[in-house]
Amino acid sequence: MIKGWLLAVVMSVTTGTSHSAEPVPPAVVGARLERGSFDALAGWQEDDHAAALSALVAGCHRADVVRHGLEAPAALARACAAARALIAPDRLQARRFFESRFVPLTIRPDGQTGFLTGYFEPEFPGSAVRTDAFPVPLFGRPDDLVTLGQGQSAAGLPTGLQAARLAADGTLGPYPSRREIEQGAVPGLPVVAWLADEVDRFVMQVQGSARLRLSDGSVLRVAYAGRNGHPYTSLGRLLSQQDAIPPAEMTMDRLVARLKGDPGWARRFMWNNASFVFFRAAPELPPASGPIGGAGVPLTAHRSVAADRAIWPYGLPIWLDGTIPTANRGLTEPLRRLAVIQDTGSAIVGPARFDLYFGSGAEAGFVAGLTRHGVDATLLWPRADLP
Repeated sequence: MIKGWLLAVVMSVTTGTSHSAEPVPPAVVGARLERGSFDALAGWQEDDHAAALSALVAGCHRADVVRHGLEAPAALARACAAARALIAPDRLQARRFFESRFVPLTIRPDGQTGFLTGYFEPEFPGSAVRTDAFPVPLFGRPDDLVTLGQGQSAAGLPTGLQAARLAADGTLGPYPSRREIEQGAVPGLPVVAWLADEVDRFVMQVQGSARLRLSDGSVLRVAYAGRNGHPYTSLGRLLSQQDAIPPAEMTMDRLVARLKGDPGWARRFMWNNASFVFFRAAPELPPASGPIGGAGVPLTAHRSVAADRAIWPYGLPIWLDGTIPTANRGLTEPLRRLAVIQDTGSAIVGPARFDLYFGSGAEAGFVAGLTRHGVDATLLWPRADLP
């Protein structure tokens, strides 16, 4: 299923020398890859490639993958080994490393441009025990949840479900939806912490991680531990349609304000998104570290990006060219940055759909919530002719 043009484009390197090709992602539906050059990438020489290299090396030390995707090409492991061998590389050395070890392939989606959104690690007040101020449980992963691998299916499951419930007789069935879980369909769920309201929990589930500031002043990091496998539905898009709000004006802040303004309605409205995320305590994460992404490594602010795990393997560098909002409302700034694919998301679907991690806290959340911009993306594919 590999297109001839796609195979050919990976067989030529920057110098024009032919070499043995690595296996490429099968059948990139909806896009073509166009061989380019680093010199043609606007802003390439001005970027901080040392920061990108640091993110790449962090991904080389991959722990347990949280959400499995495509297998990375073998040449990427060799590039990682070469990156680790560099001693305190400066920006120029880092740039030359990427130019020598990778081939730039610009992603040209059919009839459209790429699309970039943003996400962040929120911080909320919380409690280790249930109190009147913190009555909402943040659930841990249930014992009867079975997560299916990428592209895997199971007998008895409707098409599209990515997880199942293991019954006592060993059979698999659909896991309960958000509404069913909140109405008690899974008794005995473990509780990681307690939150002030269901909207805070929902935001955490959308972002996939959080910092909880407990009453004693300590901070509890919580990380993604699984989901019930139901398809994700964007409540922002749904509310935009329902209330005739222009999509460009539907920010995360506006959605949250609407939900918190009417808790009873909010609970019913959130049931429209059947997807439900479970968490685990992540005490291994130091305060300065980012949350754990789908690849199983901590994310780096402004350098880690989520992509469709059914199309692009984790660990690939990717050049992003577009604009992003600033903390000053209404203003934008150029985005010309080398990032690394280290995460994925239920709403991140398609060959030119990406989600940039902006960091932790309110300011990161503000900018991330405003990011809905077109973007040109160039994948850096590792050269197969280098040791």
